[in-house]
Amino acid sequence: MAKAQYTVKQFADAIPGSGGIISTIARRVGCEWATADKWCKESPTLARMLQDERESILDLAESVLFKNIREGDTSDAKWLLARMGKQRGYADKQEIEHSGSVVVVNWDSVDGENSD
Repeated sequence: MAKAQYTVKQFADAIPGSGGIISTIARRVGCEWATADKWCKESPTLARMLQDERESILDLAESVLFKNIREGDTSDAKWLLARMGKQRGYADKQEIEHSGSVVVVNWDSVDGENSD
């Protein structure tokens, strides 16, 4: 049985509009997922195209997020502030830095009288 032959052009044509999803690229080319993944990793041209496609999806998601915020979506605004507004005091949790030394006390071995 002859092994299927693929070209960089086949994969390059399959990447645009795929969202950078390997299974979509593989389906478009007509190959297995692992084959598409290997081609996209081993070809510098395909690797760059795949990264560019994934970046374009992130840009799209950011534009939707910003549009929602401009339209008054407070949940999206809070989400964005918790992630990008940390330097301004917006965060889901406090981050504390400690620059001193740490002393561990074993209370079972501390001598002393009970103050009761």
